[in-house]
Amino acid sequence: MERTPIELMHKVPTYLLYNLEGLENMELEWPKLLKLQTPKGTFLTSPAATSFAVMETKDENCLAYINYVVNKFNGGAPSAYPVDIFARLWAVDRLQRLGISVSLHQKSRTVWITFIVESPGKLNRRRSDNTCTYAVMTDALSNFKKDDEFTCYVGQGFESPSPIFNLYRASQVLFPGETILEQARQFSYNFLRERLQKDQLLDKWLISKHLPDEIKCGLEMPWYATLPRVEARFYIQNYSVDDIWIGKTLYRMPDINNEAYLELAKLDYNKCQAQTPDGMEPWYEDSSLEEFGISKKELLLFYFLASASIFEPERSGERSAWVKSQIVYTILSEQRIDLSSEFRNGQRRNWGLITILFEAIRDLKSHAQERIGRDISDLLLDAVSSPETHTHTQLILKFATVENSVEVKYLLQWGVWLNKLGRGEEEIQEAELLVSTINICSGYIVSEETLSNNEYNTLSALTNNICCRLRQLEKEKVSCMEWNKERNCCSKYMEIEKEMQLLVKLVLQESSNGINKDIKQTFLMVAKTFYYRAYFTTEQIDKHVSKVLFHPVL
Repeated sequence: MERTPIELMHKVPTYLLYNLEGLENMELEWPKLLKLQTPKGTFLTSPAATSFAVMETKDENCLAYINYVVNKFNGGAPSAYPVDIFARLWAVDRLQRLGISVSLHQKSRTVWITFIVESPGKLNRRRSDNTCTYAVMTDALSNFKKDDEFTCYVGQGFESPSPIFNLYRASQVLFPGETILEQARQFSYNFLRERLQKDQLLDKWLISKHLPDEIKCGLEMPWYATLPRVEARFYIQNYSVDDIWIGKTLYRMPDINNEAYLELAKLDYNKCQAQTPDGMEPWYEDSSLEEFGISKKELLLFYFLASASIFEPERSGERSAWVKSQIVYTILSEQRIDLSSEFRNGQRRNWGLITILFEAIRDLKSHAQERIGRDISDLLLDAVSSPETHTHTQLILKFATVENSVEVKYLLQWGVWLNKLGRGEEEIQEAELLVSTINICSGYIVSEETLSNNEYNTLSALTNNICCRLRQLEKEKVSCMEWNKERNCCSKYMEIEKEMQLLVKLVLQESSNGINKDIKQTFLMVAKTFYYRAYFTTEQIDKHVSKVLFHPVL
């Protein structure tokens, strides 16, 4: 009470409203307090405080809330309501982070990340599937901002780390111009880092032995640089099944902390990890990739990036296409070979390279056959073996005669880019190439109309630009600490941040042109792998590769 003047509690919702039943000996001005009710009639979701208000005022809104709660819980009441809605929202969050939401909802795809402001002010980032999209006004956060700080309750004695960690997670998913989220991200990052350094992680809302490790991992792995299977591997390690929640009583929430979730997550993770790497090693040996400068470590890195992003057993074709495309790109971008001259000269080594390219495309077509409904790999093989097919132009003409050739044109983007590269006209746009390859192998064939659509072209250009910038930073070997320090003051980092915000907005917002959400999601997925490689050191990536691919969770 010394920290919160009685006058203040009558003007704004402070934490004292949650404990009104303990203030009966004070001079309470009920006409003012009743103005602080929620639309449902409660005081900060507290049945006890609202019951006390009924006793003192006979307010009908308060009484309606109490009657509803008592009827819902068969004569009882929890310490806070709607705590059950809170639990359901957090259950979805836990399942997502454990990596098992896809197993439970095969038709769901994560396409939206948003923020839910929970009563009494807890902020929780939510991922939801394509049937549940929430547009949230971020200005709601201004209710929890005082001066340069964000707080869960006005007038509280000290701030706990768990609500600020929720704020940090939420604030990383921001759109251009959302200044308050930028402020929230910087404040929460600094707050949590300082608490970790001072080992001051006592929390007044939660008793959890894993909270410090969860916060530490969250700060080390920003959302832009987080790959789904890496997140799942570390969260399984830090997930707690026996957390105790602190309210007016100590209680557990089995919808949030549940042994069954953890066991299912471990089983699913180990099952996915046990998959053979999609025939990559035999392909490496058969194609003599070492002769082209591709090491086994590089092959492993490409497979890690693909499998950490697309991990479901039934999507092996997409992983294989991703890895092979990235390897072929790496070889060609380093050697800058003119395909036309290599066909004419017939050099054995370069014919081997051309064979690798078309075998990769053939495999891609084979993997995509079930989703597309037709297989044209025989045409691709004819093109490779046909003696009269000496130039890229002839290849284009040959394939252009195929009916419904949108998918062919997608694949022949390889040829278009390779020809331009060989003539020195322009650099291959690796990101766009990977996106196109992954999407066609996933069965998402973009129509001619969509390909010429402004939004789709913006997505392609933006992703290419972001990934080029990130590749340059990767070469500069920038440390994580320097990145976080310079993010808001150095132009090259600020440009990447702005472009990532725009990409997130384009991907997550509903498209006015009907572009498939999964197609758009691939742009973000690929961009995050580039961000990951630029953000983490080689040593950190090696540890992630070892942990994610080779160490089962116990």
